[in-house]
Amino acid sequence: MQVSTPPFSAAALEALNDRFESASPHEIVAWAVETFGEGLAVGASFGGASGMAILHMVATLKPDVHVFVLDTSYLFEETHETMRRAVPALGLRDVTVYRPALSHEEQATRYGAALWMRDPDRCCELRKIEPNRRALAGRTAWVSGLRRDQSEGRADVAVVSWNERFEVVKVNPLANWNEKQTWQYVLENQVPYNPLLDRGYSSIGCYNCTLPGVQGRAGRWQGFEKDECGLHT
Repeated sequence: MQVSTPPFSAAALEALNDRFESASPHEIVAWAVETFGEGLAVGASFGGASGMAILHMVATLKPDVHVFVLDTSYLFEETHETMRRAVPALGLRDVTVYRPALSHEEQATRYGAALWMRDPDRCCELRKIEPNRRALAGRTAWVSGLRRDQSEGRADVAVVSWNERFEVVKVNPLANWNEKQTWQYVLENQVPYNPLLDRGYSSIGCYNCTLPGVQGRAGRWQGFEKDECGLHT
């Protein structure tokens, strides 16, 4: 398989991160829109407040930005409902839903029932990482809502980096924001958000791997030493 060449050298990435360390998310989003144009894609889960804030920021500048959604077949109904409300509210014009190659039944036949209870990494590979690879095919940059305060594993997340797994530039405009700043933005701008966030959920993914009442990423994949699906590692 041919490996893509990063568009920025290591020195250029370091310079960009130095530049953006004190920049506002709006400045970073504006740079990403101007730099990558039609090659830009935004991953939307319609789960967390960070992702909704990013969608609003990007849509304000580029409503026709390519937005991709990974429907694992295990999303909460509230997540689907949030997407139905948010897409027209934000004026998004290009939203595509990507689904796993295997249906729930086909996965159970091939790997056994409830794979997420035995091998959650494999389940995430099949239902999130593989569709994410298709979603980013042909794109040059990926904007996400990662913040450093979300978990220990994200504490050092860069604002701009080269993602080898998906061969795109990864841009995290909210890296330096905290939860309070994020919610302030969402509420002040009346951005639609997932109602489960008002019901004790702090991190929303698949309904079979998400628990309410647990702070941060710890509410995901209970019983396993795992707090990432693999998209952002």
